[in-house]
Amino acid sequence: MRWLKKLDKKGSILLPFIIVIPVLILIIGYYLDLSVANYNIARRDQFHTESQLAADAGADFAMGQISLDQTWAGTAGEVTLHSDTDSKTTYDAAVTDNNADSKTITVTGRTYKPADAASPTTSVTIKVDLRPVRSGLFSVVTGVGGLYMSNSAKITGGDVFVNGEVSLSNSAQIGLTTNPVNLSVAHQVCPNPPNATYPRVCNSGENGQPITLNNSSHIYGSVSANNQTSGAGMSSPGLVASSGVTPQTLPTHDRDAQKAAVSTNITGAAASCSGSQTRTWAANTKITGNVTVSNSCVVTILGDVWITGTLTTSNSTQLVVSDSLGTTRPTIMIDGSVVNFRNSSLLKSNASSTGFQIITYRSSPSCSPDCSDVTGQELYNSRNLTTINLDNSASGPNSVFYARWTRVTVNNSGQIGALVGQTIELKNSGTITFGTSVPGSGTTTWIISGYRRSF
Repeated sequence: MRWLKKLDKKGSILLPFIIVIPVLILIIGYYLDLSVANYNIARRDQFHTESQLAADAGADFAMGQISLDQTWAGTAGEVTLHSDTDSKTTYDAAVTDNNADSKTITVTGRTYKPADAASPTTSVTIKVDLRPVRSGLFSVVTGVGGLYMSNSAKITGGDVFVNGEVSLSNSAQIGLTTNPVNLSVAHQVCPNPPNATYPRVCNSGENGQPITLNNSSHIYGSVSANNQTSGAGMSSPGLVASSGVTPQTLPTHDRDAQKAAVSTNITGAAASCSGSQTRTWAANTKITGNVTVSNSCVVTILGDVWITGTLTTSNSTQLVVSDSLGTTRPTIMIDGSVVNFRNSSLLKSNASSTGFQIITYRSSPSCSPDCSDVTGQELYNSRNLTTINLDNSASGPNSVFYARWTRVTVNNSGQIGALVGQTIELKNSGTITFGTSVPGSGTTTWIISGYRRSF
């Protein structure tokens, strides 16, 4: 019995090791594999976050570009946001114009690991929907010359933006008690006398105040003006205290594109007419020389026209926008020294109430009329050259009259759509009702109306 008891105390540890060690190895292996998997998931999540941040940065960049240029279409390719030896993040953006009141930005953010990898490790695509907020649509816009009104001249429709200064005398009037007109004045007329830095906004106390009202002249509406402290002669509500006005560039027009599009060439003599005659000017026509339309002649215009000389209309003549153009406004571009609309001349709109854009490019420097820019002393000199003259009941109810570097003068005229020029002078007139917004005037801010991940 004693030897049996001894045998009972003996055994082998090998069997537990055979069973336990493989289990431990499996457990350790599982945890190692789990750790690696968790690490890879964490790294991929990090890369995904970096891609998301890159996409958001691309959207912010695109919003900024659209604010500067509403025609901006997107990046030319991938833009590198960050790069080092370990990784690289990029984004690209494309803009889709859905309609006049909707844009969509599509942005893809990518992360590359390593930085020189041929394809991204992760990518995130987002779509940002935008809608416009528009303000300040103006019927009168002036450059650095300003707005000068005298006698009984009145502006009774459409807001007014003046980069330069404003002077009203006699019974001249902006707005009505029943229909106030907003006026913004940037006071961009310094230094005086001008030098190479002209034009710039005047400092406080420099070159006086930008708005001068004499006699019984009056402004009815909200007035914002840099450096203006006197609100005399202004009401409904009048001068807005401490109001700041940022200068605006005048509307753009692609002169080179209009010249390049020319498909028909005629002489000024062939384009001119007098008496009970009719003419038709084809779209994309270049007229070489001076043009005179007089004595009830009617000219129907089918599209853009370029006149290298002057244009004179008088005695109940009509320039008519063809109904075939619908809402597309044709541009008559004149390089000569002056455009004269006189004696009941009419720029007649079509059935869609679409008028003309009359634009002149004459200026004082030798590069005229092909100057890409005019500034300094040459702009100061150009602003007082009259290149558009409306006189004695000449009218264009839905047309825009635009002196790119010079002055528009309106004297005893009829209905006018809109005026644009470095300087605008209204005198000896009855009430002039502006009913057309200047193309490209005012401000448009695009704001986010939707944000979504694109899968």
